[in-house]
Amino acid sequence: MIIGLLIVNFVVAALMSALVVFLFKKPISNILQKVLHDDIYLAWVRYLVFAIYIVGISGGVRVWELEKYLSPGKAGPEGERVVLQLTSERWVIEVYQTIIGSLQSNIWMLLVFFIFALIAYVVVKGFESKKGATN
Repeated sequence: MIIGLLIVNFVVAALMSALVVFLFKKPISNILQKVLHDDIYLAWVRYLVFAIYIVGISGGVRVWELEKYLSPGKAGPEGERVVLQLTSERWVIEVYQTIIGSLQSNIWMLLVFFIFALIAYVVVKGFESKKGATN
C-alpha cells in the first residue's frame, strides 16, 4: 500500500511539473533568448525544464513524510504508539499535499529564476545603451 502511494505521489508530482513546463517553457525561452542572444539559450532552456521536473518531483514526493505509515508515531491516548493506517481520506490528503508541494517548489524556483533574469535583462540593456551612445 505504501509503495502504491509513493508511485501515485511520483506520478502526480511529475504531472504537476509537466503542467508548469507547459505553462512556462515559452516565457523562459523568450527571456533567455533576449538575455543570451546566442543559440546557447536553448541549452539553458533545456536545463531549466530539467530543473523544473527535479524540483517539482522532489518537492511533491516527501519520502520522509511517508515514514509515518511505516513506523509507530506519537503515543496514543492510552500511551501506546500506533502506526497510521492509509485510509481513503489519508490518500486524498497525501495526493493534495503532493500537488501543493510540487507546485510550491516550482513556484519558488521560477521566482528566483525570474528575479535573476530581470537583473540580467537590465544589465544587458544597460550595456546595449552604453554601446549605442559611444557609436
